[in-house]
Amino acid sequence: MEIERTLNVKPETLNIKNIIMKYIVLITITLTTLLLNAQDDVYPTPPQKGTFYIINASIHVGNGTVINNATIKVTDGKIAQVGTNISASGDIIDAKGKQVYPGLILPESDLGLKEIANAVRGSNDYQELGEWNPNIQSAVAYNTDSKIINTLKSNGILLTNVAPAGSLIAGTTSVMQLDAWNWEDALYKRNTGIVFYMPSLINRRPRFGGGRGQQPETDPVKEGLDKIEEVKKFFREAKAYSQETDHRETNLKFEALKPLFAKQEKLFIHAEVVKQLLVAVDFSKEFGIDVVIVGGNESWQIADLLKKNNISVILSREYNLPETEDEDIDQPFKTPYMLKQAGVLFALNDDNDETRYRNLAFNAGTAAAYGLTKEEALQSITLNPAKILGIDDRTGTIEEGKDANIVISEGDILDMRTSIISAVFIQGRKVSLENKQTQLYNRYMTKYGLK
Repeated sequence: MEIERTLNVKPETLNIKNIIMKYIVLITITLTTLLLNAQDDVYPTPPQKGTFYIINASIHVGNGTVINNATIKVTDGKIAQVGTNISASGDIIDAKGKQVYPGLILPESDLGLKEIANAVRGSNDYQELGEWNPNIQSAVAYNTDSKIINTLKSNGILLTNVAPAGSLIAGTTSVMQLDAWNWEDALYKRNTGIVFYMPSLINRRPRFGGGRGQQPETDPVKEGLDKIEEVKKFFREAKAYSQETDHRETNLKFEALKPLFAKQEKLFIHAEVVKQLLVAVDFSKEFGIDVVIVGGNESWQIADLLKKNNISVILSREYNLPETEDEDIDQPFKTPYMLKQAGVLFALNDDNDETRYRNLAFNAGTAAAYGLTKEEALQSITLNPAKILGIDDRTGTIEEGKDANIVISEGDILDMRTSIISAVFIQGRKVSLENKQTQLYNRYMTKYGLK
């Protein structure tokens, strides 16, 4: 055939290529269809109007206090009263025998920016080209149709700080609430901070003897230090720019850093090892900015220094190996307690790509098994992240005047055996707990007559 002569391939080779291409197209169409058709009937809830009461509850306030057999009065999305001597009438929710908690807060994630990792590129919008992107707004890329969002609500997670990815200065983060039609509705607090991904400062040897005797072509430590010096130069220029009142031209990247130097935003530095953490401390001192460590695997080693410089820590992943081979195997589980003892403000996170953030409460439960009290562990996923993100005046605890971000659980929310979420309220709205997983469960329970 003419096409075979043109391509200079055998007929059987051409057929195999055609078959492969057909399968690729079929898989792409199938995945796209699943994305488009799943959860079309799960709608956001309208704003809450009027008053309702949650009675007979064991209320975990989120600040270390537990109030038994108590009542919460909610009016127009706000907590109007909390206590034991509150008369209730009208719209009443009886929480007898249940546990009531503040809505959990995921302190940093790519929720709504990344759907199926690298499998379907069209579902992802989490990274911009280039290394200098402080003006990139993660909020406007947030996809409220993400199928992951509803699985988080059914695990008690009601707010998240959405952050872009990158190689150096990635962009700005924003706090989003998880029951919305679009990103404007979801926006809870815009521009909480700038994300800086610290270069590696370790020349790692391959584990298990791999590559023994081989020398790297370049020195990663020197390259990392050079990159850090470039970032410092960029920040110095941006700070000088922020101190000028008259500019011939507007520099969008420098403009984006102005709130950082005014302490209206924070610098979220992704750093794991002590060398990186010391650089983060140096940034805090030189530029007079508020710094938050994200990752912080070895933060326990310099906890006193972090406390002295008022640097907060977001521990990204407890279920991970220690940073070095000579550390205790359970060091990541002990780190929260050690930071607490040193007086460091810290929050727990879950950035695992497999669980997609749903184990946040259980990470806190593990921390409770390694030194923290249950209420301290709860604070690490409610009040503490609220403080770090600058939203503790609105949420993080069940207190009068704050948004009614409330979770009702059948049992201990930190224990995966008893954590069964029965109701969730975001700003007083009772939101749906349906998600793709519950829909599939109900579908096949019905099919086989088990429902």
